[in-house]
Amino acid sequence: MHLGVEEPIRECQYNQICTHNSSPMDTPHTKKKKIKRKWQVFPGRNKFYCNGRIMMAKQTGVFYLTMVLILVTSGLFFAFDCPFLASNLTPAIPAIGGVLFVFVMGMLLRASFSDPGVLPRATPEEAADIERQIDATNGPSGPGYRPPPRTREVVINGQTVKLKYCFTCKIFRPPRASHCSLCDNCVERFDHHCPWVGNCVGRRNYRFFYLFILSLSFLTIFIFAFVITHVILSKSADRLLSYITSPFSPKTHDRSYRTLSYLTVFGKTTQCFCF
Repeated sequence: MHLGVEEPIRECQYNQICTHNSSPMDTPHTKKKKIKRKWQVFPGRNKFYCNGRIMMAKQTGVFYLTMVLILVTSGLFFAFDCPFLASNLTPAIPAIGGVLFVFVMGMLLRASFSDPGVLPRATPEEAADIERQIDATNGPSGPGYRPPPRTREVVINGQTVKLKYCFTCKIFRPPRASHCSLCDNCVERFDHHCPWVGNCVGRRNYRFFYLFILSLSFLTIFIFAFVITHVILSKSADRLLSYITSPFSPKTHDRSYRTLSYLTVFGKTTQCFCF
């Protein structure tokens, strides 16, 4: 009798467990909610691509102008100047120019697409807690009471530093951080907003911006110097060609004959020294 009662109970429990685990429709509450990132909740005025991996400012027209200027200038140099310089001087000139061009474009894209150091904004709960702390510090206020500037003093390396409060992001900004009015974000170690790279310049992309400016200066000097070299060599070749193809007068014939004689003697002497 005892075994007959226990078997149906075990079978019922087994059926309940199997049914509960095998049907996904019975457990909709167990599904995880999709987690939103900070840039999706507080995007500011920036544009995001590739799931937030690429970040740019809203005004990107000047950035495209920068790319066009670099591409057109370098393209004309590689198309018209490099073939002449490689054949008359050395093939290393196009190689060096290509390395500089690739480095400049790489640093430009890194400075433009990187996060400059945007500080995340406070959530509503965090902002309410900060407001309560500020009210408790300032004390009760009457109708005509004007609250003092919102600052907080912290000790960093033994020195007292005042942190300013951002009314837009609802946070106390760290030292050297500032709020960009164009991107509408607080940026850590904010330097400036550069329209030529289409992004703010801050802690996380400052080194890329600096290397872009430095390499672009080298590329500009490199292109300018060898374009002038190309012009000078072309004019010298044209003058020499016009001098050779011009009709020989008696004086010109004598000068040409003397020049050829000198060159012949110089060539023979060089051969003697070499061999």
